[in-house]
Amino acid sequence: MSSNPTNKSSPEFTSYYLQRATQEFSEDLDKVRNAEDFKADSIPFLVHALQQGAGLFSPEDQKRVVAEPKGKEGDE
Repeated sequence: MSSNPTNKSSPEFTSYYLQRATQEFSEDLDKVRNAEDFKADSIPFLVHALQQGAGLFSPEDQKRVVAEPKGKEGDE
C-alpha cells in the first residue's frame, strides 16, 4: 500500500471505478435512492462516498486497471 495518505485517483480510473461500483451496488443504491429520507441534496454526498473507494488503490494498480483491454471486464 502507498504510504501517501492523500492518494489521488486518475480521472480515468475514478470513472471506471464509479461505473463498476454502481453496477455492483445497483440494488443497494436503488434502496438508498428510494428511501423516504433521501433528498436531492444527498446525491453529492453519495457520489463523494463512492469516489472515496477509488483512492484505496495504488497509482500502479490504477494504471494497470485502466490499461487492461476493456473486453476483460465482461468475461465472468
